[in-house]
Amino acid sequence: MAQELKIISLTMPLKLGRVNCYLVDTGSGFVLIDTGGSNARRELEAALSEAGCKPGDLKLIVITHGDFDHTGNAAYLRGMYGGKIAMHPDDVGMAEFGDMFWNRKSGNRLIRFLAPVLFKFSRINRFRPDISLRDGDTLGNYGFEATVLSIPGHSKGSIGILTGAGDLLCGDLLDNTQKPALNSIMDDLPAAQTSVEKLSRMNIHTVYPGHGIPFAWDDFMKTYSTP
Repeated sequence: MAQELKIISLTMPLKLGRVNCYLVDTGSGFVLIDTGGSNARRELEAALSEAGCKPGDLKLIVITHGDFDHTGNAAYLRGMYGGKIAMHPDDVGMAEFGDMFWNRKSGNRLIRFLAPVLFKFSRINRFRPDISLRDGDTLGNYGFEATVLSIPGHSKGSIGILTGAGDLLCGDLLDNTQKPALNSIMDDLPAAQTSVEKLSRMNIHTVYPGHGIPFAWDDFMKTYSTP
């Protein structure tokens, strides 16, 4: 059976836009890439139900990076649907301690001060993952023919998922809220540029970003330039 990829677009807190999750129907269960924020839990559950994903059907929850708008429903889904949580170890502390700046550089002081107030990651939503994902790991054991790629930049533990068909689920390395571009929020810009160079050597057709609509990889590369 062909693997079906469903885009789930969820509302972010404070009307700050939307964030994408991706649900893969493997034919023997489902794999969810990212989970949105806890504010959009009802939206997410409605989308899962519409896709035919019921408790017990969700086999794996993949987290592309540790920010609250991607991890907010992971603990809840593990408890309700039974799926194991998988992410890169370099972002684990974000989910475990509810700290988006864990293992990141110093960053903007104002953002560091406001983030815990505006985007509080409550204890009930914190978690430790069940599975540690690293560059080159495959998800075939869960019925999903895809490879894990380490693509740091937005965070140290950012990963992408590249399918055999050339679809790249890139988390927040790239976005397409206005046009295909490198995400404007970067913890380590040189690392992000190295990640793009790495991806440029791979057979990628369509990019599915954490924010914005899918786009052709070639369209991004036509306008991308290293500062």
